[in-house]
Amino acid sequence: MKIRHFACVLGISLGFCAAAQAQQGTLDRIRAGGGITLGHRDASIPLSYLDDRQKPIGYAMDLCLKIVDAVKEELKMPDLRVNYQPITPATRIPLLANGTIDLECGSTTNTADRQKQITFTITHFVTANRFVSKKAGGLKTFDDLKGKTIVSTSGTTNVKQANELNTARKLGINILNAKDHAEAFLMVDTGRAVAFVMDDILLAGFVANHADPRLFTISSEALSVEPYGIMLRKGDPAFKKVVDEAMTKLFKSGGLTAIYEKWFMKPIPPRGIVMNIPMSDAMKRVMDNPTDSPDPGVYK
Repeated sequence: MKIRHFACVLGISLGFCAAAQAQQGTLDRIRAGGGITLGHRDASIPLSYLDDRQKPIGYAMDLCLKIVDAVKEELKMPDLRVNYQPITPATRIPLLANGTIDLECGSTTNTADRQKQITFTITHFVTANRFVSKKAGGLKTFDDLKGKTIVSTSGTTNVKQANELNTARKLGINILNAKDHAEAFLMVDTGRAVAFVMDDILLAGFVANHADPRLFTISSEALSVEPYGIMLRKGDPAFKKVVDEAMTKLFKSGGLTAIYEKWFMKPIPPRGIVMNIPMSDAMKRVMDNPTDSPDPGVYK
């Protein structure tokens, strides 16, 4: 350990340093460094986004801060520093794996493939993969997209599903990859793509924040069920135990219900919009029986 620390201090190899830090137990590393780092998104409204002061806020951020409280209690460090690190769909898993962030507080679907690289805590939201388009286009199902240009965000399960559907149904769709959700929605707004394929809760957030939400519609057809979970590093049972216990406590105490109401049923920053999305039956079932399963069938 002394050799690793010396290399990190001298800055001989940043890659080696990050790898060494990631291999260390998360709780031990947090204790030694005096801080915990939360990865956040910039436009996953209302789960994880920036307010008008560029402060990370949202439903997932509030849940992560409750987990931070549990870590403070576990380590007996009430003054534990909280750091924030911006992430994207493409960087979220690498930054978690290499130790740059300790919790990924965004809008990430728990899948079996992802669980080969990282770990998820208990599911905190259940959404579905749909598309948003201009109402004037009259697009309601994925078959309506035949021969058209659509967009999704690079590094997401949505892109993969759209490509698989395109091949299976022989739709001849031209699928563009945007660097983030905001760019993808803008492409629909400006006519560069007829539809943006993404999780319906995120699409609803973009529509609600548009100057004229009446211009848009979200498809009735859904490609899949998407259970969201907060990510943490794989192979760290001690940290996962603290995280899972914190989430279970939130579920059983009614704390998660209060946080849900705050972000989905009441005015949210920065414009005071109301999402007006009651908790789904699928999420109510998770509340009764907490699970970190990646199997979509569990949530149906």
